[in-house]
Amino acid sequence: MSSTTAASLTNPKRVLITGATGFVGANLARRLLSDGHHVHAIARPGYRPWRIQAIRGDLRLHVIDMGDEAAVNHCVAAVRPEWVFHLAVHGAYSSQQAIRTMVQTNIVATINLVEACVQTGVSVIVNTGSSSEYGFKDHAPTEDEAIDPNSYYAVTKSAATHYCRYMAQTHNLPIPTLRLYSVYGPYEEPTRLMPTLIRRGLNGELPPLVNPDVARDYVYTDDVNDAYLLAATQPHPDPGAVYNVGSGVQTTLREVVEVARDVMHISAEPDWGSMANRSWDTSVWVANNAHIKATLGWQPRYTFADGFRAMVDWLRAHRDLYRVEGESR
Repeated sequence: MSSTTAASLTNPKRVLITGATGFVGANLARRLLSDGHHVHAIARPGYRPWRIQAIRGDLRLHVIDMGDEAAVNHCVAAVRPEWVFHLAVHGAYSSQQAIRTMVQTNIVATINLVEACVQTGVSVIVNTGSSSEYGFKDHAPTEDEAIDPNSYYAVTKSAATHYCRYMAQTHNLPIPTLRLYSVYGPYEEPTRLMPTLIRRGLNGELPPLVNPDVARDYVYTDDVNDAYLLAATQPHPDPGAVYNVGSGVQTTLREVVEVARDVMHISAEPDWGSMANRSWDTSVWVANNAHIKATLGWQPRYTFADGFRAMVDWLRAHRDLYRVEGESR
């Protein structure tokens, strides 16, 4: 049991999560429930329930449009959370291209939430940023260097980070931002690389693949959950601090496929270049995580191979969920 878990069991908090029906949020909600907290979750109208069906009876769900200032104010005032985790997002997937929806979700909703929390009074708001705020870099960027967002999504996430930092300093309220790198694990979107690779791999196949030198910093969901809990519980010398959340290890697609073939005993050979590279693909994408290690004491516990094995075991046990719910989305 981690120290944050042990402390949580003796001091449960009233928690509000936005984006709890998404991939990262659904994992965090489970961690908070297992730690004994009282979890309230905000979901948008028309949300997809598959990730939270198993825990639906354990949390309080509030279905509201976070672009509606009055609705957000009413929800936050009713819940009166002590901790707030803001994970609601639009634009993280290639299918989400509507800039106005990104602005409403990533900027307007963030403003509405933070202002409501300031009025109600909370202990901490943990904002979710993105490594895409940095744009393309040829090195592992630190949190204090200039950002260079290169997509609508990255621009809106950068704006939200700046807003949260300003509000934190103005109100002396802890609003740290976690800039997440490539998170993978249970309940990941079925069309993403890891679920696709595992589903095909369990049948002894490999999916179409881009250039083998494309690289990411993959960080497992359990490690990301640790970062959120530490961000909520540890003191921040800077109330608007930004932290890179990544393993600090860059893994190429070639290395990912090697691990997959080894773990799932796949004899099929990879067909490199059978899928076109995407506009965001790059051969350098890695976190400098020294700041979160030194300030919050965070340390990733999973190597990529360890996390991949854990995800394979999980997906084997939930294969029907992915087949029935995932394939049609």
